[in-house]
Amino acid sequence: MSTDSATTPAPARDALQPLRYLWRVPLLLLHILLGILLAAFVMSWNRDRVMKNGREPFAHRLIRGWSTALMRIFGLRSVRFGQPLADPVLFVANHTSWIDIELLHSQRAACFVAKAEIAHWPLVGWLAASGGTIFHRRGSNHSLSAVMQTMVERLRGGRSVAVFPEGGTGHNGVLKVFHARILQAALDAGVPVQPVALRFARHGRRIVDAGFREDENFMQNFLRLLGGAPMDAEVHFLAPVPAGADGRRRMAELARERIGAALEDRAA
Repeated sequence: MSTDSATTPAPARDALQPLRYLWRVPLLLLHILLGILLAAFVMSWNRDRVMKNGREPFAHRLIRGWSTALMRIFGLRSVRFGQPLADPVLFVANHTSWIDIELLHSQRAACFVAKAEIAHWPLVGWLAASGGTIFHRRGSNHSLSAVMQTMVERLRGGRSVAVFPEGGTGHNGVLKVFHARILQAALDAGVPVQPVALRFARHGRRIVDAGFREDENFMQNFLRLLGGAPMDAEVHFLAPVPAGADGRRRMAELARERIGAALEDRAA
């Protein structure tokens, strides 16, 4: 599904960008230091805590607070629509940027499935592992089987898991096909599947290039967002996808349809 018509053209030159770096970079460094301390002294002792009677454990609230503050440093205001289901649940979301993980984490601390390369990134890999990330080696059926097993174990143990079923980041507002196999973990664990639409906007109009642009690498996107003008970062928790007789393929298609509809701009 393409939403090119919703694109908000970026200004040719942003005169305020250098000024934003002046205060955002020091704040970011302090926030990363705080994240290291939290991961070392809090998350390491509370790694296996789960939600009970709808109440989040302290470690999960810390993750949400840290992620919300990180996004504010980048000029992103987290806005929630709808309500997330209580743990455990499999969240399926669209994917355009690395910031998507922090955006969803600002609303619910879930175990993400991420590419295995992240595990080897300095500091980032350790922080991700501390938050319960499940690492997957793309293109490896053996790795996928192990990931699916870990997902089922986490879900049965009371943790929510979040996945990006497109299998990679999309560009230019295009929502790619959802891979249905990843939804089997929810069926095996007997937990609901809730679609989540992640949307960036200004004044209600979607900005499709907030995520990765074509041929843009991580550092380029990171620096562009860090110096960019403020935006709303919306998290739309949508109606759960029923587990019907049509199986996981229909579940994936329905999740994609609901996310695509939520991403569209509403008429004024």
